[in-house]
Amino acid sequence: MDSDLEKFINCTVQILGWQKFSDSLNFTQIENLIPAEILDDIHFKLKLADCMGPGKRPFALPWWGKLAWCTVFAVMLLLAVLGNTLVIWTVLAHRRMRTVTNCFLVNLAVADLLMATLNGAPNFVFLVTAHWSFGAVSCTASNFTASLTVSTGVFTLVAITVDRYVAIVKPLQHRLSRRVARGALVTVWCLSALLALPSLLYSGIKKKEYLDGEREICLIKWPDGSYPTSMTEYCYNLVFLALTYVAPMSIMIWAYARMSAALRARTIGECTHHQMQVVRAKRKAVKMFVLVVTVFAFCWLPYHAYFVLAYHFKWLTVASFTQHVYLGFYWLAMANSMFNPLIYYWMSNKFKIYFRIVLCWCWTTQTATPNDLKKLEINKSFSVSQRQPRDVSSLGRT
Repeated sequence: MDSDLEKFINCTVQILGWQKFSDSLNFTQIENLIPAEILDDIHFKLKLADCMGPGKRPFALPWWGKLAWCTVFAVMLLLAVLGNTLVIWTVLAHRRMRTVTNCFLVNLAVADLLMATLNGAPNFVFLVTAHWSFGAVSCTASNFTASLTVSTGVFTLVAITVDRYVAIVKPLQHRLSRRVARGALVTVWCLSALLALPSLLYSGIKKKEYLDGEREICLIKWPDGSYPTSMTEYCYNLVFLALTYVAPMSIMIWAYARMSAALRARTIGECTHHQMQVVRAKRKAVKMFVLVVTVFAFCWLPYHAYFVLAYHFKWLTVASFTQHVYLGFYWLAMANSMFNPLIYYWMSNKFKIYFRIVLCWCWTTQTATPNDLKKLEINKSFSVSQRQPRDVSSLGRT
C-alpha cells in the first residue's frame, strides 16, 4: 500500500479513536467506514494535517499573481501614506484650518496612516508569501493596530456626525469647543483600545512544517482554538461588527438624513444672498461627509462579512479561490485609507489648494498659482464674515 495512504488511514484511526478496531479491520474496510461528512469537516482536516506532517504549502501564488497583487497594493499604500500625511500637514501647519471638524479629520488621518503602515504593509507581505517574517512582537502590534485603527476611524466619523448634526439641526445650542473635542478624541482612542484588547492578549506566532521548509504564521490564538473554528472568535467578530459597523452606520444614516431635511427646509421661503451662501456651504460639507461614510461602509462590509460567513461555511477557508477573494476584500478595506484624502481633495476647496501647494513644492519650482491664493483669501474673508451669526459658524470647516 502507498505510504501516504497508509499514513492517512493511521492518522484517521487515531483522530476518530478507532484504535480498538484497527487490528480486526484492514485498511480498505476502515477507509469504507469513514463517513463522507467527517472527511469534509474542517476540524478533522486540521487535525489530520498536523498528524500527517509536512506537505505542500497551500495558497502558493505564481510569480505573475504575486506581481499583480504587489502592484495594486503598492499603489494603494503609497497613496494612503501620501494622502493622509498631506491631510495632517494641511491642518496642523495652517491656523485657519484648525477647526473642530478638521481636528477630527486629523484624527481619522492618523488612524488611516497607522493602518496603512503598521498593518497593511506587513500583512500584505504575509498574505502573499504565507510566511510572517517580522517576529512575534510585530505580529501582536499589527493585529492590535488593525482593530484599534478600524474602531478609531469609525468612532471618529460618529464624532464628526454629532458635530455636524448640532451645527445644522440645532444651531442655537453650544457648539463643540476644542477642549471638548480633545476629550472626545481621547475617549475614542481609549474605547478603541479596549475593544482591540483581545488582539493584544491572544496574538502569536505558529510554526508549520512544509516540504519546502518551515513557515511562521501570525494569528490570534483564542482559548478555544483559532480561525476559522473558534467560537470565541466568532462571537468577538459579531460584537466587533455590531460596535464598529452596524450601530455607527445606523446612527450616521439617521443623522445625515435629518441634516439633509433641515437644509432643504431652510431653502424654502425668502433668503438673503448671504444666507443662501451659508446653506450651500453646509450642504457641500454634508455631501462630503456622506460620501466619506458611504465609502467606509462599502469598503469594510465585505471584509466583516467574510469572517462571519467563514465560521458557518468553513469550506470557504480552504477553497482554491480563497486567497484571491480574501486579498481582494483586504485590499478594499485597506483602500478606505486611500480614498478619504482623495474625497477631501475633490470636495473641499481649501484642502485642494493646500494639497497643490505641497505637490508643487515637491515636483516643480512653482508654488500655488495666484488664482489659488486668491481663492484662499476670498474663502478666509468669507469665513470671518460668518463668525458673527451664531447659526452659520460652521462654514469653511472643511
